[in-house]
Amino acid sequence: MEVITTNNAPAAIGPYSQAIKTGSLLFVSGQIPLDPVSGEIVSGGVAEQTTRVLDNLQAVVEAAGTTMQNVAKVQIFLTDMQSFAEVNEIYASYFSAPFPARACVEVSALPKGVLVEMDAVVEL
Repeated sequence: MEVITTNNAPAAIGPYSQAIKTGSLLFVSGQIPLDPVSGEIVSGGVAEQTTRVLDNLQAVVEAAGTTMQNVAKVQIFLTDMQSFAEVNEIYASYFSAPFPARACVEVSALPKGVLVEMDAVVEL
């Protein structure tokens, strides 16, 4: 196993790695909308938070030497499923066909009170 880290995404806020590379797979930990420079949650609503989450996810994927085109599976966690369409529109701008497999679930709360979190499995 190899630990993947980058300064272009927020450092882990707990006992976990930004990503782990094992064999031909990369497991990217849940990304929340923290600005990697300030360490603060981005201002704005779900659109701004979704963009930052995907930027963070992309930074970790690229740190492993691959691209978003190789993302095989994404899990999306929302605190309000009413945000699904807005999140989906932004999400679609980061990927192209064939799109990753995906799950999207509503949860009661996320770390630091954010509105959205995503993790991913990537083929290397």
